Amino acid sequence: MKEFVRIEMKGAVATIRLDRPPANALAREVSLELSVAAKEVGADDGVGAVVVWGGKRIFAAGADIKAMVDYGPDEVASDVGALEQACRDVEAIPAITIAAVNGYALGGGCELALSCDFRFAARDARIGLPEVRLGIIPGSGGTQRLPRVVGLPKARDLVYTGRHVDAAEALQIGLVDRVADGTDVYAVAMEQAATFAKGPSLAYAAAKRALAASGLALEHGLAVERAEFAPLFATRDQKEGMRAFLDRREAEFEGR
Repeated sequence: MKEFVRIEMKGAVATIRLDRPPANALAREVSLELSVAAKEVGADDGVGAVVVWGGKRIFAAGADIKAMVDYGPDEVASDVGALEQACRDVEAIPAITIAAVNGYALGGGCELALSCDFRFAARDARIGLPEVRLGIIPGSGGTQRLPRVVGLPKARDLVYTGRHVDAAEALQIGLVDRVADGTDVYAVAMEQAATFAKGPSLAYAAAKRALAASGLALEHGLAVERAEFAPLFATRDQKEGMRAFLDRREAEFEGR
């Protein structure tokens, strides 16, 4: 049984719910449970989309500083490695993922949100990588994923200053994809996820793998794209999608 992370299902949409009051601090045990949850939903063919949520009050306020303050390099490597792996496991979920951010998504919480395909934020959300203010740097993918989302100059600004951005600025710079009223952000994320869950899941998974290769040299990325493209013509979804287009009707995808 997981103590701090649980999976909730509504139709074909899975919610990975962080639940470690009061701030969802991402201690090692939380990261380990998050990895398990990500692998479980990733392996479930019945999951068509995923929402990652920390509840109505807060997404995740980052690492457990009280536990880390007296760590040495070897000790912290274990904790930060667990969160890095959790972020990798969330990123590897083949279904489309949406982080629904209420309250704070700071440090490791921001890194977790960056591991999702989309980020929806409440109007009062605050997002950032404040590690430099603690004399350290982001250690679970923040320096690598943030530039891919907002560009290197803006990533420098956020990492070097450690400042938090509000939802309006986060939307402006592309750090979040949608802003909703605080009480509605989870519902909005679930509604969008339900739409994705009805889509061509095999094509989504292939697109995710191809897009992940966009950081490679162009020739390598093109090779990945080609490798993902052709096999889709052996799927029922490809036949259904193209026939529906020709018939001028909505496609009914099966994920096969």
